[in-house]
Amino acid sequence: MKYKIMDKTNIKFEDIPAKSISYKAIEKRLTGYINSLKSASTFKEGIKIIHQCERFSNNLQNNVTVIQIRYSLNTNDKKIARLNNQVDEVLPLVSGLFNEWNKTLLNVPFRDELEAKYSPYYFKMIENQLKSFDEKIIPELIEINKLTSKYSLVLGSAQIEFEGNVYNLPQMGKFTTSKEQKVRHDASVAVDNWFGQHEKEIGDIYSQLVLLRDQMAKKLGYKNFIELGYLLLGRTDYDAEKVANYRKQIAEEVVPVCQKLYRAQAKRIGIPFNKMANYDFNLSFLSGNAIPQGNCEQLVQYATEMYEEMSKESGEFFHFMRDHHLLDLEARAGKQPGGYMTYLPVQGFPFIFANFNGTSGDVDVLTHEVGHAFQGYLSRNIKPSEFHMPTLEACEIHSMSMEFFAWPWMDKFFKENADKYRYDHLANAIEFLPYGITIDEFQHWVYENPTATHEERCSKFKEIESRYTPHKNYVDQPTYAHGGFWMKQSHVFGSPFYYIDYTLAQVCAFQFLDEMHKNQPKAWAKYVHLCKLGGKYPFVTLLKKAHLRNPFEDGNVRKVIRPCVKILNNIDISKY
Repeated sequence: MKYKIMDKTNIKFEDIPAKSISYKAIEKRLTGYINSLKSASTFKEGIKIIHQCERFSNNLQNNVTVIQIRYSLNTNDKKIARLNNQVDEVLPLVSGLFNEWNKTLLNVPFRDELEAKYSPYYFKMIENQLKSFDEKIIPELIEINKLTSKYSLVLGSAQIEFEGNVYNLPQMGKFTTSKEQKVRHDASVAVDNWFGQHEKEIGDIYSQLVLLRDQMAKKLGYKNFIELGYLLLGRTDYDAEKVANYRKQIAEEVVPVCQKLYRAQAKRIGIPFNKMANYDFNLSFLSGNAIPQGNCEQLVQYATEMYEEMSKESGEFFHFMRDHHLLDLEARAGKQPGGYMTYLPVQGFPFIFANFNGTSGDVDVLTHEVGHAFQGYLSRNIKPSEFHMPTLEACEIHSMSMEFFAWPWMDKFFKENADKYRYDHLANAIEFLPYGITIDEFQHWVYENPTATHEERCSKFKEIESRYTPHKNYVDQPTYAHGGFWMKQSHVFGSPFYYIDYTLAQVCAFQFLDEMHKNQPKAWAKYVHLCKLGGKYPFVTLLKKAHLRNPFEDGNVRKVIRPCVKILNNIDISKY
């Protein structure tokens, strides 16, 4: 089958300019739309103005996103750094204008007709936004943006000397998973040392962020940042109490399963369980972890073949991504760590950012971030644009489920080690859940105790970590050993309370894995249906629409985990 570019132009990502942002120009346009909407007396008049404002908002968001992508691609580019600083300063001010727009929208005389067109949830989203913003918190928002950019710059500029060469943080990953224990040890020590050398700077950044967020919440009338943090994530159908109960289920049902998996791992690699260092758990098999066979270009070609064979929609989509140059995958100096998918609403372009480092994580990116992008692609024509993407925990279902839908094609990437990858992938996914709730419980404690010192935060993290992941033994890693591991988790700095979303989504993705094994076409159709719903409903309602178990309900974690353990036990790893 031949695939063509799916739009009328041949525009590539690099063709899209990053333009300077003028607050005065934005203010003039938005004030005009606000005044026009206030004057509108009929639905026909109002909807025309709403569409105009939506187009303007999409253009603004598009330019901001281009700037943020370019900055993440090269934090050393001074011109883009200036534009990114400008975004950090201007966006909070622009939020004030959109806040005024939202207030106007809620009080139009034709609101009933708008609700009939867009659904009541559209207005629930707006009400949430109004509860989480006021012009008086703009100074804090500006400082928060600057500090999160500073944190990204600190991590992105890491230069670690190792075995005669210099590497950034993502590039060190392949050494920490080496078959040679000494290499694992030395690489892990080198990374720990780097965080130790920058601990004061990173700790100070976080202290400032916590105090600013607490101050912001109290200005808005909240006891602390927790309730505000949930509102900022668009959570309308669950709260911190439900999340705490969900964490309890993970602690009771998953932590014991993980400890059995870790003991089996220790036996496989021939190290007594009580002698395993933290870095030893990075090695799953004595013969070495599954490593993808091929460089970046070859892996992308394998992915192309996989998505062509998976379905017509996925094949068209992946060619779309390649044709428009929407993949930047290789690690390099000056590039921010991590991986993400973001979306350009004007062109309808998803964009995937990653840092390939020669480990199985490279393949995970080509499935995880592609899952996000595939949903964005399928939902690109949903109106209004606020419904393109759901809240973050629902977004992560698309990505984590795609990782499992890719399983039948892992022979392309890993050849004879495909089952080794599948076993490790599922085991790691199960083992991730206790770490995810560690980060979440830590953040709740932090924002309940905003004036705690860096040392007190580390002490609390160590205490929580020891409950949910008691196997961890940080040999020769003093920074991590005293509770500093959280400093490497960027979500803690830039996206408070987001991290639990990965675990909620993982529990949902496990359900697709189970169904895949029973009826793959039915599971795929169900997945595509979920993707096409976009963000038209809140999280719990989306689960109902897709016939997925709700992780918050007692007993559901157990019902999901047990089939996964069975699948894991049925993978033959005896040859490895």
